[in-house]
Amino acid sequence: MTDISAGPTGAQLFATMPFTEGLGVQVLDCRPELVRSRLAWREDLCTLGGSLHGGALMSLADATAAVCAYLNLPAGKQGTSTVESKTNFVRALRSGHATATATPLHAGRSFIVVETEIRDDAGTLVAKVTQTQAVL
Repeated sequence: MTDISAGPTGAQLFATMPFTEGLGVQVLDCRPELVRSRLAWREDLCTLGGSLHGGALMSLADATAAVCAYLNLPAGKQGTSTVESKTNFVRALRSGHATATATPLHAGRSFIVVETEIRDDAGTLVAKVTQTQAVL
């Protein structure tokens, strides 16, 4: 595990999630108001027909939203946990990168709601995710 006690960087926050690190998620931008990351299309992450698996896309969105929620924690709180996630897939991704952009919709004392858009390299929407994170 990575020590994040002294003001974590985006890379450090993502590194606390070994599964996400194993997927190869790259951090692009990491601020309380916006977190961006991306995942490269890989054959071993695909379904039939060469489409990036929905589970890989949901993992990208979940990790990106979790970091966004963490950066919006109320004072004195230590973390978050996903309690609800809804994904709308609107098109397949068959090459390039899936780029996730997460923004907070609500940062409260008990729950943080984050919206994440996943787009392809041309900027076309691939999926939209709304997620609720419990404040721990």
